[in-house]
Amino acid sequence: MSIRSFVRLCAATAVVAVLAGCAHPIVVSAEKTPERVESQLVQKKVAYAMTDADRAKEVTTEGGGGDRVSYYPYRDLEKAIREALRSVYADVVVIRSAADANAMRDSGVALVFTPEIKTTSGSPSPFTWPPTRFTSEIACKVTDASGQEVASVRAAGSGNAEFSEFKSNFSLAANRAGSDVASKLSAEIRANDKLR
Repeated sequence: MSIRSFVRLCAATAVVAVLAGCAHPIVVSAEKTPERVESQLVQKKVAYAMTDADRAKEVTTEGGGGDRVSYYPYRDLEKAIREALRSVYADVVVIRSAADANAMRDSGVALVFTPEIKTTSGSPSPFTWPPTRFTSEIACKVTDASGQEVASVRAAGSGNAEFSEFKSNFSLAANRAGSDVASKLSAEIRANDKLR
C-alpha cells in the first residue's frame, strides 16, 4: 500500500469515526398531558423535586441506521411530571430537594415526589436515524413533610412512529412515549390510597 493510499484510508476512517460519534438532538416532551378536572382533585399541596443538575443531564440512546440520539429527559419531561401531578392534586410546586426541610416547611407541601427517569430508543431502519420506538419510565419516591417515605409509584410509557409520519418532527415516537407515561403516572398516583 502506498503512502498516499494509507493517508486516504486514515482520513476516511477518521471521518467515519467522527460521524459515528455524533448524536442527533431530539426533544422527548409529551404531545399531550393528562386533563385537569377541578371537581376530581385531591385537596393537597404537593411538590416534585428537581434540580438544575437533573435538568442538565444529557442522555444518548440508539436511533436508526446505526446513529444515536441525544436529549435531556428531566428537562424535557418536567412538564409531563408537573401536569400528571396537577391532574391529581389541587396545588403543585417544584423544590430542589426532598431533603430540604426549609423548602418543605416554607412551601407547606404534604408530599414530595422525587422522579427518576429512564429511557430507551431504537429503530430497525438501516437508512434513517430518527427512532421509531421509544420508552420513558418515571419512578417516583414519595415522601411526607417529615421526609419519611410513604410510597413509590412507577409508570412506563411507550411510543412508536413510522418514518412516513415524521415529516419535520423527528421526536414523534419520544413525544408519544412522553404522553403515555404522563397519563399512566397520573393513573398510578390516583390509584394509590397512600397518596390521597
